[in-house]
Amino acid sequence: MAKSESSVRSVSRTFAILEVIQELDGASVSEIADRVDIGQSAVYNYLTTLSREEYVDKVGDEYHLGLSFFGLGAHARNRTPIYDTAQPQVDELAEKTGHLVTLCIETDGVGTYLYQSRGENGIDIDVHEGEPVPLHSTALGKAILAFRPREDVDAILDQHGLPASTAHTITDREELYTELEEIRDRQYAISQEEWRNGLRSLAVPISDAHGRSIAAVGIACPVYWNDDTTDFDDDLLQAVLGTANVIELEHNYA
Repeated sequence: MAKSESSVRSVSRTFAILEVIQELDGASVSEIADRVDIGQSAVYNYLTTLSREEYVDKVGDEYHLGLSFFGLGAHARNRTPIYDTAQPQVDELAEKTGHLVTLCIETDGVGTYLYQSRGENGIDIDVHEGEPVPLHSTALGKAILAFRPREDVDAILDQHGLPASTAHTITDREELYTELEEIRDRQYAISQEEWRNGLRSLAVPISDAHGRSIAAVGIACPVYWNDDTTDFDDDLLQAVLGTANVIELEHNYA
């Protein structure tokens, strides 16, 4: 029993170490030890094993995630049913609009970027596929939440709260519920500097045959690209709506 508990604790610590490395985009032994609250010698032993298996790489005094995770992540993504259907449509929308286009799913109450494609003028916001993002402060996340049952939304908010990413983030439940109702009425969501300062985004939900959101697709651009602070150009909106519609049809009925 003691051995089993020790093994489980070791696995938990391994993931904690990897999460620190990811969060800091590279970390030293001492930085990791401070964050996971275990001794530096123990951290070093974990890192030595992970390095030997090529799950981390050492660059100077810092450790970074290794390419072994790339294969695992790609395999997990490719097994997600919506990916194969959406990927060519996301690429087409990026080429058509010139924007950064992203496909997002919900995992354990947070958003996960499943795929992104950058058009000719698409911005680079330093967000990677597989990276978790808040649901309540992103257009993609709000599009997903708006088409989930109220009890599911309550459970997500109970678990993750409404932390502020910027001064524009919605941090009041009732205000969020009101916005989700508006999103359901108009069929799309907007985030106006709610997640990143200077960034605005538009997203449309992708639902299953029962109307429950399973993903969202959207575009992101700097705020100065559009003079209207409350809406997007109609041609752009229709392009995103059309893409979501095609993905839905192919996913649910192909």
